Amino acid sequence: MPLPAELPMPRRFLCANALIDTLRRGFQGVPDSRNPSGIKYSMSGTPMAASAMFSLKDPSLLAFQERTNHPAIYKLFGIDAIPSDSSMRAILDGIDIHHFNEAFADIYHELQRDNILRQFVFDNKHYLLAIDGTRFFCSSKFRCK
Repeated sequence: MPLPAELPMPRRFLCANALIDTLRRGFQGVPDSRNPSGIKYSMSGTPMAASAMFSLKDPSLLAFQERTNHPAIYKLFGIDAIPSDSSMRAILDGIDIHHFNEAFADIYHELQRDNILRQFVFDNKHYLLAIDGTRFFCSSKFRCK
């Protein structure tokens, strides 16, 4: 069934699959300093699993893990396995935030390129967006300033 005429067709590079692929490519560049013999979860797959959890609006990592038997999560986000909460924290806390910033900057570029962000301009010079609070609630033990 075609979309109603009043709804604009989404841009090819702004659909969910394209944005998720953009994130995945960004996360593939994250260096892995872990001992190769003990690696159970991939360095790019772990941030993708975390992105899946936030994208799907699960209230906690535990709640997300309780529904990880849904094959759609693995297929949509291109992940092989979802780490336990302690494994995910240990892996993510060891990654320099710079790598995440680069991956999300790629998505920002796509949104900016298509003028999607224009609708969020406030006072003709700022973007008005929701903030997730990660600057305020972060680990003081692992690489957070």
